[in-house]
Amino acid sequence: MIKKCDHLGCTKAGTCRAPKTRDLKEYWFFCQEHAAEYNKNWNFYANMTPEEIEADWERQTFGEPLKDAADANASANDYANFINDFITGRSKFDRMPVKSKLPTTVVSSLKVFGLGISATWREVGVKYRALAKKHHPDTATDKKNAATEFAKISAAYDILKKHFGKK
Repeated sequence: MIKKCDHLGCTKAGTCRAPKTRDLKEYWFFCQEHAAEYNKNWNFYANMTPEEIEADWERQTFGEPLKDAADANASANDYANFINDFITGRSKFDRMPVKSKLPTTVVSSLKVFGLGISATWREVGVKYRALAKKHHPDTATDKKNAATEFAKISAAYDILKKHFGKK
């Protein structure tokens, strides 16, 4: 059901919703012209001090603060450890088991190269060249297993080539 514009004296359809209060539970319904006029003059943070505005931003961004100090400290420590591990040990995160939507053949092929599921085509290429040089039957130091390893590397590379859409 289309309402009439809530602007006094307007007979157009009120198709645009505009908040009445900061809690965003009640709305005016204006025509496009009056909604634009209302929005230009409406200030969500009207009648708030800078400290209240800052507290509102933090609550909206990070959620309500934890009431229990021990929980808050444990949560802060977990977060700090996570960020530290992420920054200093990125390769550890790439090797973490992640439920992916990648086909198992692609995931297995990435494991052959020792790469995580976030690997790029460039990383695959670099790793393939290094492993191919190391395990090629003509250049390998371990001639017994070289052919088998090289075949495994080549098969994995072919699967990844198809996955990344390369010819």
